Amino acid sequence: MAYPFFSLSKTHRVAPIDFSAGNVTIRVEAVPDHGMATIWDADILIWAASQIVEARDAGLRTSRLMATTPYEILKFVGRGTSLRDYQRLKAALDRLQSTTVSTTIRQPAEGRRHRFSWINEWKERTDRAGRPDGIEMIVPDWFYQAVLDDALVLTIDRAYFDLTGGLDRWLYRIVRKHGGRQRDGWRFDLRHLHQKSGSLSPFRRFVFELRDIIRRQPLPGYTLFMEIEAGGQMLLAFAPCGQAVDGLVLSGTRTIVPSGTPVSCYRERKQGLTHDSKSENRALNLESNTESNLEERARDVENLIRDTARSLSIAAKRSGSTPASHRIGKPHEPDSPELPLDDRSGDAR
Repeated sequence: MAYPFFSLSKTHRVAPIDFSAGNVTIRVEAVPDHGMATIWDADILIWAASQIVEARDAGLRTSRLMATTPYEILKFVGRGTSLRDYQRLKAALDRLQSTTVSTTIRQPAEGRRHRFSWINEWKERTDRAGRPDGIEMIVPDWFYQAVLDDALVLTIDRAYFDLTGGLDRWLYRIVRKHGGRQRDGWRFDLRHLHQKSGSLSPFRRFVFELRDIIRRQPLPGYTLFMEIEAGGQMLLAFAPCGQAVDGLVLSGTRTIVPSGTPVSCYRERKQGLTHDSKSENRALNLESNTESNLEERARDVENLIRDTARSLSIAAKRSGSTPASHRIGKPHEPDSPELPLDDRSGDAR
């Protein structure tokens, strides 16, 4: 769930999400009547997945059809049980049912797309006297098969349900997928992170919100901080704080593994650029973040070439002669050599 499948805001969103990176494409669409499913609505899917895994581990037959009560779901995700909470739960079910997703993730043939809704259908049940008797829902096959695959599920800390910010929740999901398996942490290019979040906020606002999250340090089990590359590029980095959750058990099951996060992980940090005494950045995490790191490497090489060309130009002016490499192509522009990695598209990626 580290991809942009849900709205990160509680405000009514109709604008679709379009994401493409490598061979992964995602399009999420919503209807005006209900709006797009939010990352808080996804708590219902966490509950559903936990029930499927628990039944499978107990040797019971699993199914996409699930019967439960609103009370059970609300208590599981840490919500209240007032009339207003029940009404919000029904609205969340409507958004999950009306939001459609089209993606190439886990498709056998490259370029093929699977289209589904987060809940195929749901209905309220009543007893013979007409009194409410719970609800039934059918989850999509794409989601059901992912839950049954042990390699695609991870535990989460119960404190996840206490996170109030949409970006906070999404960051926790993404760090559990990437940083959760790496003891030395994980880092990400900010622009690629912005694209992957599906957020409607402009990039500058997105970075401002990230800095506020770093100041607050809300993610249980992990510390967030900024790293600055030699060329001035800023990266968002994660590192385990306390005992990380590494069990390949579905998030939210009864066998949930708590992170063991000490109190210090929740305290506001005075310094947002580093979290320890290390004076150099860690190596790139090429295995878990290939697309972002390849872009990062290309920019590093480009900056190195620019700096070298600028130094040659200054040296040539001082000596009164022009290096041969500057006389080729455009001799009238010695200070602006054409670079093989120049990106003429600006910052748009």
